[in-house]
Amino acid sequence: MSQKPETTIHDIAKALNISASTVSRALKDNPLISEATRYKIKKAAQEMGYRPNILAANFRTRRTNTIGVIVPLINRHFFSAVISGIEDVAYQQGFAVTISQSNDDFEKESKIAQTLFTNRVDGLILSIGMNTTTYEHLKLFSERNIPLVFFDRVVDDIEAHKIVVDDFEGAYIATKHLIDQGRKRIAMIGGPLNLKIYQNRQEGYLKALNDARLPIDESAIIHNSLTREEGEKAVKKLLRNKTLPDAIFCANDTTALSAVITLRGKNIRVPEDIAIVGFSNEPFSEVVTPSITTIKQPGFEMGQKAAELIIQQVLVKEAPLTFETIKMPTELIVRESSGIKKQK
Repeated sequence: MSQKPETTIHDIAKALNISASTVSRALKDNPLISEATRYKIKKAAQEMGYRPNILAANFRTRRTNTIGVIVPLINRHFFSAVISGIEDVAYQQGFAVTISQSNDDFEKESKIAQTLFTNRVDGLILSIGMNTTTYEHLKLFSERNIPLVFFDRVVDDIEAHKIVVDDFEGAYIATKHLIDQGRKRIAMIGGPLNLKIYQNRQEGYLKALNDARLPIDESAIIHNSLTREEGEKAVKKLLRNKTLPDAIFCANDTTALSAVITLRGKNIRVPEDIAIVGFSNEPFSEVVTPSITTIKQPGFEMGQKAAELIIQQVLVKEAPLTFETIKMPTELIVRESSGIKKQK
């Protein structure tokens, strides 16, 4: 069977007995062409299977109208909310979004970035992986004036717009909430300190303890990759300490869930014996028993802002004179896991 040739604007023009230039203008919604004629031409183009030559258009404008997005884990509610916010703005502005996940793996993140660079995305929005400590794969973009916007896990070494939540304040109010419930031996399970967000969350936790004049026990502070498995190991390690905690602040909800499950397996009651607070407001935190007190992050709004900033740079075609670090507020969501400590 012979292959049917690609439909061109000349084919449409011939079928409608009009000029190719009129077809071209109509398909670009040129106001010089009447609405009725535009409708007729677009209808014919659709019926004839016409596809615009995007590659040729890109060559003229030097744009692909595509934004690359790299997130550590798509299945985390926070990151999926950010993606939704990005797509909400990008779609309205006529940009497509290419989404990839690094699985917190540096090699994978680096290869994805290289592929997006090779495919000439107009800009890149990303949150770096937990194991990312060098940034040559991202400097490919900044050195060639391809816009970058970081969110959540950002890179201080690269000049770019950055969108974060107030991690310090979020951790502070989470820890203070536990203190207000009568907890005095508050442990922390945090993320790797090569990432600024986990540095800030630890600082907020420590400040709350200092302000309440509670002692800081270094053995009650653990850092890991914040997975379910690592959360379980961390809780078991805390339970081996001479002095047991009466509360645990967890730097994400996955770890908070691990804590609840692990303590239940040890016949330790939550919140009666040990209270738990997480971070991120994952959907499961509301439906587990006990439901998990957590810190809510405005992921959708962060995604919208990231898309606005990157598209603005793409359209202007110049790097801004100054780059912004936008800090968004957090909110404490109180649930069952952090109940008031009963006096014995």
